[in-house]
Amino acid sequence: MPLLGAHMSIAGGLHLAFARLREVKGEALQIFLRNERRWHTPPLAPEAVASFRRSHEESGHLPLAAHDSYLINLAAPDPVVRDRSINAFVEELRRGEMLGISFLITHPGSHVGQGVEAGLERFVQGMDRAIAGSSTSSIAVLIETTAGQGTNLGSTFEEIAFILGRARYGHRLGVCFDTCHCFAAGYDLRSPEAYEETMRRFHDVIGLERLKYFHLNDSKGDLGSRLDRHEHIGKGKIRLAGFELLLKDARFRDHPMVLETPKGKDLKEDKKNLKVLRSLMSSELGGDRRRRSKSRH
Repeated sequence: MPLLGAHMSIAGGLHLAFARLREVKGEALQIFLRNERRWHTPPLAPEAVASFRRSHEESGHLPLAAHDSYLINLAAPDPVVRDRSINAFVEELRRGEMLGISFLITHPGSHVGQGVEAGLERFVQGMDRAIAGSSTSSIAVLIETTAGQGTNLGSTFEEIAFILGRARYGHRLGVCFDTCHCFAAGYDLRSPEAYEETMRRFHDVIGLERLKYFHLNDSKGDLGSRLDRHEHIGKGKIRLAGFELLLKDARFRDHPMVLETPKGKDLKEDKKNLKVLRSLMSSELGGDRRRRSKSRH
């Protein structure tokens, strides 16, 4: 079965994210490596690194990913913003590898009116520069699917395939599939036929073997709305059927799948969303459809 978890706060110390995940009985974790709204951050103290690695070991080395800062835009046409983004991404890679994190998840950025192809080219060049400048070797970069809001890149499988195919370090790249973003970008998940068509297109364009992580978020916006607004599981436009199909897809039975849905400090929303997801995994897939089908024969 998929490994369910959530994005957790690092308030008070990076290692405390593991305690928060235990509180919701999570099996996979995503964190920020620093304050995601600031460019500059102090270096990691050796004690912080040791505490984090110890907590990860105590967790049984559960799947672990970091999400980079929202300020980073490797596709920025402004050279000042782009250089600052590259330097920040270098630091993210170094921090992640120092902490023993397997994946760094990033959005492909925004072309800011300069056109999709030009933006993708800048993103690839910026990412290549950052990976080379980081001198890292083990941490992989996962390109996250996006909703396509504004001038954001990465809302089509073809755009992500462009990045994977052009990058100098393509062997260190994979994909993080965000359910809300893909749905808002126009990829339907709500019926067996639509779900299979979406996954077939992903495989034909990118390859399912490149898919390493999932973000499980329902969508406030309709199919193809390009609205990047997360909703609680089953409360949005994707509905429970889409999540049930994904959770019971044998191709992803060992994949980490984490929530990025709104929540408070008491984590009750995470507990509720994970309970819903676990109930979908334990229920009979399409039981009503099967019964209806049998009744016809």
